[in-house]
Amino acid sequence: MLSDERAPRRQKLLADLLHNLSENILAEDRQEDGKWFEGLESRFKNKSSYMRYSCESRIRSYMKEVSSSISTVHPTARDAYKRIIDLMSDKLRSVKYNGCYFDRREEEAVRLCTAEGWFSCQGPFDRDDCPSKHSINPYSNRESRILFSTWNLDHIIEKKRAVVPELAEAVKTRGGREVNWEYFYQLLFTVDNLKLVHIACHKKTNHNLSCDKTKIYRKRKQNHKIS
Repeated sequence: MLSDERAPRRQKLLADLLHNLSENILAEDRQEDGKWFEGLESRFKNKSSYMRYSCESRIRSYMKEVSSSISTVHPTARDAYKRIIDLMSDKLRSVKYNGCYFDRREEEAVRLCTAEGWFSCQGPFDRDDCPSKHSINPYSNRESRILFSTWNLDHIIEKKRAVVPELAEAVKTRGGREVNWEYFYQLLFTVDNLKLVHIACHKKTNHNLSCDKTKIYRKRKQNHKIS
C-alpha cells in the first residue's frame, strides 16, 4: 500500500500512522515523556502548556507587527491608532492570546485539534479544504513538535497587504465616525480570518482579498422620534 504511487493520500495517512504508532501520544507530563521536552525550558511541565505557549507566541508576533505599523500611520491619526492597539491588547490578554487553539485540553469548540492532539491542514486560503489531506500530531514526539512550527496560521484577508493598511486608513479618514476595532481584531487574531495550513498549502501570492467596507465603522444608533 505504501509503494502504490497512485494512492498518495493513502500513502501519506499510512506514513503518519506508522510514524506515530510507537509514540506516547497520550502522555501529557514531562516525567511521562521526557524526550518530547528535550530542548524546552524547564518551566513547561506538560505538553499542552507548551503548545498553548507556542500559539500565544504566534498571536503575540501578529500584535507586535500591528503595533510597529504605527510609523506608517498619518501623524494626525497616530493617537487614535494607539488607542485601538491598546484596546486590542487588552482583549488579547483577557483571552490569553487565543492559546486555546493549540491546547488539546480545551473545549472542542475552541481548539483546532482533536482531543488526542491531531491537527488537520485547513487548505490554502482559496480552497475550502486541503487537497493533500495534511495532518500532524505535535503531541506525539519531539520531531513532530518541531515540524509543527513550520505550519502557519495564515490570514485569509492578508495582514500586511490588506488588514493593517485598511485599519490605518480607517483611523485617518474616520471624521466623526467610530472605527469598529473589534472587526479588525477578529481579522488579525482569530480563526474568523486565520487558517492553519501545512507549509505546502501556504500560498505566498497576493490573496487579492479586502476588508468588508460595511464593517469598518460602527453603525450609529438611530434615535426615533415619537410624533
